[in-house]
Amino acid sequence: MPKIHLLADVSDVQIGKNTRVWQYSVILQGAQIGENCNICAHTLIEGDVIIGNNVTVKSGVFLWDGTRIEDNVFIGPNATFTNDPFPRSKIYPEAFSGIRIKQGASVGANATLLPGITIGVNAMVGAGAVVTSDVPDGAVVVGNPAKIIRYVE
Repeated sequence: MPKIHLLADVSDVQIGKNTRVWQYSVILQGAQIGENCNICAHTLIEGDVIIGNNVTVKSGVFLWDGTRIEDNVFIGPNATFTNDPFPRSKIYPEAFSGIRIKQGASVGANATLLPGITIGVNAMVGAGAVVTSDVPDGAVVVGNPAKIIRYVE
């Protein structure tokens, strides 16, 4: 059974065993969260979000519709995900451009990820980076805009 804090607002969602959802988290109907995850306090997960197993989502992270997160991913505090390349008030796209984070990747604190990008297997996004394009498998990116500085061995 998952452990859901009494002060979390969790709708009808699929949550795997041994996953912890902490206080002031909001998870909307339709979201899917795997096993052994840690969804920290003050997070929002919209309904068209899929999260794999062994994922950590730190405080202050909002995951918008279309986001796909594979197994063993770490998302640092206040990382910013986006899903609309041309946002306007009360004008919505036909489909949202979700972000894909592949297996074993890490996203540092306060990083910003633009719509439609993919973070590769075991890649690392440095704290505060602004990611404007796909990050290859194993790459370490930092800066604004994010640039590859090396590869993880």
